[in-house]
Amino acid sequence: MKRKLLFPVMLIALSVFAFSSCNDSNDDLGEGGGAKPEVPVPATALEAAALANAVYGPLQTLSSSYSFLIESATEATISFEEADDTKDGPQVSILELEKSNWYPIKIFNRLYTSIVAANTAIEGIGAAPVSDQLKQSDKDLLIARSQFIRGYNYFQLVQLFGEIPLIVRTDATDTEKETRKSVDEVYAQIVSDLNAAIPNLPEWEAKKSDPSQLAAKTILAKVYLTWGQKPLTQDEVEAIKYGKADPVKPAVDTEKLQKAKDYADAVINSGKYTLLPDFNNIWGVRNENNAEVIFSIYHEGDGIDIQGNHQTHCGYTWPKFPRTDPHISYADISYENALPDGDARKPYSYTTRVEHIDGTIDTLTWPLSIVRPGKWIHRTTTGLSEETQPNDIDHIDFRFGEVYLIKAEAQFFLGSEDKGLAAINTLRARAHVPALTSVALQDLYNEWGYELAFEQKHWLNLVRWRTLLSSFNKIKSFEYYKDAYNNQAAFEALPGADKTRFAFYARIYKHLHAKIKNIDGHYYRFPIPLSESYNELGVVGQNPGY
Repeated sequence: MKRKLLFPVMLIALSVFAFSSCNDSNDDLGEGGGAKPEVPVPATALEAAALANAVYGPLQTLSSSYSFLIESATEATISFEEADDTKDGPQVSILELEKSNWYPIKIFNRLYTSIVAANTAIEGIGAAPVSDQLKQSDKDLLIARSQFIRGYNYFQLVQLFGEIPLIVRTDATDTEKETRKSVDEVYAQIVSDLNAAIPNLPEWEAKKSDPSQLAAKTILAKVYLTWGQKPLTQDEVEAIKYGKADPVKPAVDTEKLQKAKDYADAVINSGKYTLLPDFNNIWGVRNENNAEVIFSIYHEGDGIDIQGNHQTHCGYTWPKFPRTDPHISYADISYENALPDGDARKPYSYTTRVEHIDGTIDTLTWPLSIVRPGKWIHRTTTGLSEETQPNDIDHIDFRFGEVYLIKAEAQFFLGSEDKGLAAINTLRARAHVPALTSVALQDLYNEWGYELAFEQKHWLNLVRWRTLLSSFNKIKSFEYYKDAYNNQAAFEALPGADKTRFAFYARIYKHLHAKIKNIDGHYYRFPIPLSESYNELGVVGQNPGY
């Protein structure tokens, strides 16, 4: 039975997006600041909690959307969300992305909606008088939660879109809403928000959708890991926007990477989290709030919360006959083949068959389909698959396994201690695969992929490492890149081929060849999108190549 939210999630009457369209009037927030908008001041703990909970609502709409942007825009994943490749999901997959695509629109706009709600909560709760109905401790906790989410949101935004406006007040001027701040300024704000939140958060939370000190330290570890590798600036992306070669990776900022390691160590040494012995026990509704989860987005399901978590079906999507192609899935069998059969991560990361409660067996690989991301397939306690994929599963954003990878990467690029060997081998021991005796750069990259497959990290990793473009080279060795998958007679001559599935595999072939053709340097950023009403947002300057 899922635990209900302590307080209702209430979306305050805000605009869909924090910015005004350049074609819209903005009577409240003129160039000189205008009249300060009225900020609701709560009188009770319940009212204050409603303000703080409004910060979370927009995030519930994004739990599966990140997959369609962060996973599809890589070599590893394809999107068949709709039959027409001109639709939003396939457009990301074949790298024909524009500012009018729904996924950047949705993610950009709703993260800022959450930021506006955070600003409102911070100011409104901060202005509220202390009383028997609203204690100072209530105020401190709810403000800290809002600061945590604001910092988290800006971290998502700066990784995906680069330079962005910083809006940290409810009375922000038009200039503040339209002016993109440097990457370093955005990261400084993220660190400020998370550090401000820490003193007033509990060290640890049993309910992982509630922010905690250790969740903030986990995100700070990832922030410093990313910031310390000197994210690309707008000018640097401009210089490579139509090129096929990755930008040169500069020397790392050792001070920031040391902070990444220190924060990772603080989480590891806290004793509050553990790597579950059984990798399968991380996943599923029955395993929510387990000892490996650090921070998640809470979901009750469609029609109950703001939006259910569609990860549960997007990668699975009713394979039973009549077979429906997945909305999103791996691009090739080579990813499943990369892991040895004894690796405990393999059956749940790369699922080739599913046994249903009614006794039927679904083949999720050649010749009927393609290997599916299995972490989100809803299984019963016996391991059998449910007939439906419930959307009430919480979205795991950070788990303990990633903390070991953050530590390992920081150590590797610092050249310190064992260069991450012990941290990597801790994960490999849980996976029941042999320990490494040393760590090469490719070992580090591989372990991120093996541990966090289809957990919405892949594009972010490739961008951080500056290997995005070169990663697409491996497509040319993919099984489904071969010309036999684009010719029906040649396809039917393949051993064991099911001729009824030619169109499915031909579409995979088409997507893989489009990825090779279209990938270039401007995909180190996603476009500054339109508003949800498909108007210009008024942000000054577009990302290169869009």
